[in-house]
Amino acid sequence: MTSMIRSFWSGALRPMFQRPPALQLAALCHRTTEAGKEVLLVTSSSGRWILPKGWPIDGMTAAEAAAQEAWEEGGVKASKVAKSSLGSFFSRKTYTSGRSEPCETMVFKLKVADVANDYPEADRRDRIWVSPEKAAEMVDNSQLKSLLTNF
Repeated sequence: MTSMIRSFWSGALRPMFQRPPALQLAALCHRTTEAGKEVLLVTSSSGRWILPKGWPIDGMTAAEAAAQEAWEEGGVKASKVAKSSLGSFFSRKTYTSGRSEPCETMVFKLKVADVANDYPEADRRDRIWVSPEKAAEMVDNSQLKSLLTNF
């Protein structure tokens, strides 16, 4: 009987009690240089290489919020932001308290117009411009690696 209850819980009931993943928005900032196509990675608070990303912002579309995060975390000014998502990836957001939650991060292509050296989080983040292939090697998340490789 216990296995039947366990099966019913995992198959039918658990999904009704689970919260959906939290939503984050990321910008896949790209530019073309003499070296070819480059994308921007920034460091997370734990030092990992990631795309500029953050939470939805009231009064902004998802694409606009992704562009705002690109400015705050990477000093990027957009010439064009895609209105629809390039794709998404799943991860866990871990807070300084140690608590974590599942997140789905929607990724928006952002064509770069300009890059500033003075931007809101310049003192807290490193940034690097690399090829999409190199970026895929540098990030931890396998789904993000795939998005970068296919970009």
